[in-house]
Amino acid sequence: RQPARMQTPDLDALSVDLRGRRIGWLGDWGGGLPVEKGILVCAETAMETWEDLGVRVEALAPPFDLSEMWEAWITLRSWDIAGRVGSLYANPKTRAGLKPEAIWEVERGLALSAMDVTRASDIRSRWFRAAARMFSTYDAVVLPSAQLWPFDVTRDWPKQIAGVEMDTYHRWMQVVVPASLLGLPALSVPGGFGANGLPFGLQVIGPFGGDRGVLELGQGWHTATRWPQRQPPKL
Repeated sequence: RQPARMQTPDLDALSVDLRGRRIGWLGDWGGGLPVEKGILVCAETAMETWEDLGVRVEALAPPFDLSEMWEAWITLRSWDIAGRVGSLYANPKTRAGLKPEAIWEVERGLALSAMDVTRASDIRSRWFRAAARMFSTYDAVVLPSAQLWPFDVTRDWPKQIAGVEMDTYHRWMQVVVPASLLGLPALSVPGGFGANGLPFGLQVIGPFGGDRGVLELGQGWHTATRWPQRQPPKL
């Protein structure tokens, strides 16, 4: 949650001239994120399109400790959910309608101390300052939009990625935490298709308040690639 609402930027006539802009490529966050085979290779190849558009792309070292970021995100999330869903959990009649993951989240949130939440808030503040330094150099940073290929709709959530067991029901989405924890503007754009015929995407993240710049990067990308109008290769 943001402490105050921001003024909506003027989004008329988005520029698609991206020459001179700079993007930092974060990939798998220095090996910190388990990613299924083929996604990074496809994503890095797709990144060449930015360069064709006149964008300067540079590999970027992890700007912050990923484990600390995860600790802050999951703590603040559980604390927030316990506050919003706690009344349903407290009532035996409505608790029966909560799925196991929601019950786990509420119980975790109720067990947190004030010091736990304070520490999480401190980590978030330090990440905010680190991100501000990062965006003093780059107009945006890019990661894969997902750590795995699209999976069967009958699966509730992935239990393993690239041989790494997921210790919570949302760990498989860790790649979205850097933007989510700070409320940074982020846009997922289609990157194409892998050799398996499955689609993958790129996550474009901008500085706090930099919504227009992110949308311009997305518009320039779409104009150049038109991925939504393309079909996957026949297998």
